[in-house]
Amino acid sequence: MNIEANITNNSVTENIVDPITFEVIRSLFDYTCERMAMVLQRSSFSPILADMLDFSNAVYDSDLQLIAQAANCPIHLAAMKFSAEAAIKKYSIDTLKQGDIILVNDPYSGGTHINDISFIMPIFYKKELIGFSVSRGHWMDMGGGAAGGQAFGTHIAAEGLRLPPLKIYNNNKINQDLLDIMLNNTRTPHFIEGDLQAHVGCLRVAEYEMQQACERYGVATVKKVMKQVQTYTERMIRDAISKIPDGVYEAEDYADTDGISSEKVKIKVRLDIKGSNIIVDFEGTDPICAGAINSPLANTMSAALYSLQFFLAKDAPQNQGMFNPIEIRIPKGSWLNAEWPAPTIACTTLASTKITSAIWQALAKAIPDQVTGSTCSECNWFVSSCLTEDGRVDVFSDLPAGGWGGTPFSDGMNVTMDPLGNCMNMSAENAELLFPIAYEAFEIRSDSAGPGLYRGGLGATFKVRFLHGGELGMETSRTLEGSPGVNGGGYSALQRSSHIMADGSSKVIGGIDSEGNWHNPLLASHKFGANETFMFESTGGGGWGDAKKRPVNAVFEDVLDEYITIESAREHYGVVIDSETMSVDESATTALRAM
Repeated sequence: MNIEANITNNSVTENIVDPITFEVIRSLFDYTCERMAMVLQRSSFSPILADMLDFSNAVYDSDLQLIAQAANCPIHLAAMKFSAEAAIKKYSIDTLKQGDIILVNDPYSGGTHINDISFIMPIFYKKELIGFSVSRGHWMDMGGGAAGGQAFGTHIAAEGLRLPPLKIYNNNKINQDLLDIMLNNTRTPHFIEGDLQAHVGCLRVAEYEMQQACERYGVATVKKVMKQVQTYTERMIRDAISKIPDGVYEAEDYADTDGISSEKVKIKVRLDIKGSNIIVDFEGTDPICAGAINSPLANTMSAALYSLQFFLAKDAPQNQGMFNPIEIRIPKGSWLNAEWPAPTIACTTLASTKITSAIWQALAKAIPDQVTGSTCSECNWFVSSCLTEDGRVDVFSDLPAGGWGGTPFSDGMNVTMDPLGNCMNMSAENAELLFPIAYEAFEIRSDSAGPGLYRGGLGATFKVRFLHGGELGMETSRTLEGSPGVNGGGYSALQRSSHIMADGSSKVIGGIDSEGNWHNPLLASHKFGANETFMFESTGGGGWGDAKKRPVNAVFEDVLDEYITIESAREHYGVVIDSETMSVDESATTALRAM
């Protein structure tokens, strides 16, 4: 749509708000979402919300088109629209009242995995529906066969309480029966009511801000800006797509396992770019898995959309206009289009990261001077039941991050959350205060990054000790092959999980051990005794460009910083360093690089 050409049309002109008012109200939409995030973080009870920020917030217009979102978890944000649509399909707009709040976490009704629960509230101004506020948060435990739902079984029922769209509030009155069911189906009832009130609080913040905007500027003007901002963003996105060379670009990635079979599970993606449109086609992707890595439609759509947005118009306001130029095709029956009763617990953390990696590899063939190497391509989400000194059970969770890929102009970021979420790892101080555990290490892991002209960022070595024992579930991958680089960049290191006994001996429980044996990295209820330690070694990002072209001094600095070893400098970069003098052997380096 050529907006500039239509400005002269009277009907269009009547719907255009002046630039100053437009920018003020547009900024108010963003501010509203930021306030929602602040309220949710500060008032929630569970550490995964208050400390790790595993939540998202957005505002939609009355047609359920996104008008603004906070900079929360990318994997939630595009998926939330599907949850809102499922809610309105169940409860038609005509029946909604002020003070109604609908919740849903069903992966097959716009959800992702069961732990991600969405709350949808209509916003009225003087009895006129003006939009919806939506908040989604990862709740620590919704029941199921293992803590956090990480049972890694073959049926969705093992992952916890699956809720279709239901009213948790009706005209500001809580549905106590539904709340009681939720309290009765969790290992962490002490978090439920507090987290629920936090979500309600952030929804009402959005209601207040939107009503104030209508009071000040008028409902008609606010609604005009809602539509105008979407058109504005779409124009920016289409302009960015038009700068990518037309063509068809393909790539593949895979999950190491679905937890049941030892076979890899493939993702195949084709990007068809023509003019200002992109078609993302997953034809050729493997079918639905027996194991719990399947991705529901909403999750796959969200992952594909945020993966592309990294390389389009980064300064565009975030709303429905970002998505309009992009068509996504997901074959029915594939593991990226899960249907009941396929289990989905690892969809946000494992499946989405491989979707991003595949799309970035395809984009590297179209715009090689703009795309980065793949990130660690994992969330590395673990959940553990921890025994307290008096025998009670609590639930602890963390997200040990890895590195991002090398870029066309710099090395990748070290130990940074994968693009799926702007989440934080749990701080050692808070974790030890709240749970019967002890952090023993969270440090940079040498030789974990993919080599390149610009190497990937590094991963980490993470160790946590159970003071009185516990059981651990772990979702991870990249244990057979590291994350790929682009434009000649190398793969990162393999990931690995280990169990360290109280006497210091250890064994690999996920990944490849010292004898070359591979162990399934999807762990369910792995038991630890008192003073036994879980160790996880995360990978870095893939490299960018030919490692042999990396400046010798940069390689030497990496050795001094212990980012890479002397052996790695020689093998991957062709730089020879004397271990006794700790100096570069220039003649040997020149000869090796010339080979």
